[in-house]
Order: sequence, then structure tokens, then C-alpha cells
Amino acid sequence: MVEDETLVAMDLEDMLLSAGCEVIGPVAKVARGLALARSEPLDGAILDINVAGELVYPIAEVLSGRGIALVFASGYDRGLSVPAHLADYPRIRKPYTIQDIERSLAGFAGTS
Repeated sequence: MVEDETLVAMDLEDMLLSAGCEVIGPVAKVARGLALARSEPLDGAILDINVAGELVYPIAEVLSGRGIALVFASGYDRGLSVPAHLADYPRIRKPYTIQDIERSLAGFAGTS
């Protein structure tokens, strides 16, 4: 989980835990997210698109290359330019609900 807003990260972590997930993170920096994306055994990831002024696309590219499901989370509308090779990944719009999170988890391996 990559999210730079502390309260949002805490809320998202609670939602993921209540959905039965094991949470790696949250991390609030792209560099730390990249390290985890390269090394951790992951079923999926939820990535805030803009993290402390940096776009998370390098993390998404690593995850995509590893065949790991991901969901982009953002307060921005769909007009935000996502690189073409990442544009088909699902997005959830902030503020999201537990139902939004549970729907997004459906694409992750190892979740019900």
C-alpha cells in the first residue's frame, strides 16, 4: 500500500485488515514503494497516484512486470494522464468506501 496522507493510509489499512488482507506498508515515498515492489511477495497493491509530489508509475511498472495486480487510488478524476501501458488498471476515487476496496480486491490473488 502506497499512500502519503497519514489519515487516509490509516483508514485504508483498517479497511484492508477488516477485509482479511495482510498489509505491507503503508509507505509514503515512491523510493520505498519501489523497494517493496521489487522484493516483497505480494498478491496486489493499492497505489495513490500522486505520492508527496511524485507519480507512482515506476512502482506500477515493477508490479506489472511481476504480474501483480494493482489498483490506482486518487482524488483526481479520470482525466489524469496515466501512461498508455498502465491505463487499463482499475482506479478507485477518493474518498472511497470499504465496498470500493472490497470490489478492488476481487482482482488480487489469494483474496476471497
